[in-house]
Amino acid sequence: MPPAPLHPVRPSPLVEQVVDRLRAQITGGHWPVGTRLPGETTLARDLGVGRSTVREALRALTGAGLLRPRQGAGVFVIATEPAEDWPTRLRRAAVTDVYEVRTAVEVHAARLAARRRTPEDVAAITRALDGRRAAAAHDDRAFVDADIAFHAAVVAAAHNPVLADLFTEFVPVLRAGLVDLLALTGRRTEDPNTADAAHAALLRAVADGDAEAAAEIPAEELADPFPEPARESGDSAPD
Repeated sequence: MPPAPLHPVRPSPLVEQVVDRLRAQITGGHWPVGTRLPGETTLARDLGVGRSTVREALRALTGAGLLRPRQGAGVFVIATEPAEDWPTRLRRAAVTDVYEVRTAVEVHAARLAARRRTPEDVAAITRALDGRRAAAAHDDRAFVDADIAFHAAVVAAAHNPVLADLFTEFVPVLRAGLVDLLALTGRRTEDPNTADAAHAALLRAVADGDAEAAAEIPAEELADPFPEPARESGDSAPD
């Protein structure tokens, strides 16, 4: 299919207009996967904009996963649909899948926390445990927020910014999933401060520098928390 003609765009916001115009060429199949785009000078002339505007638009489309520059060869189409970003992927994921990855993150973070914790980290985890216990008197949402804050303090004590960022990305989906889980299981009906002993044990293991014990506690606590009906339903976290 021959490419559709490119017409000059109206001024401002130029970059966004160029991005939209080029994306339409790609997603419409006028530039199939593997196609080398015209050079910046040609695109700038056809679109009636400066080369710097074209360059910014190409950079945006590269970031969206549609284009890839090749040194000395030009810019090529590598996909006709934008890549789904990480936060969007998490919102669409099943809570059970997110929880499994959360387990891997927290088990490793707990092990590292026991090896790397500082007195300030131990104090922060202690405060978070106290906050979790205080939240036991409140509703499920408040309790879940306090529980997540405790685990976030443990992850922070690992002193690995990538792990910390990954955990932060999980939080919105985790929060929704944990609130639903508590409502489904009624786990706090008889024990409003459910799993307090495990959380206290994790604090002790981190404070004592016992890496293996620290890793074992979340591994056991987080193992298969979802009853079979929740798994069979295929429920996903809300958007």
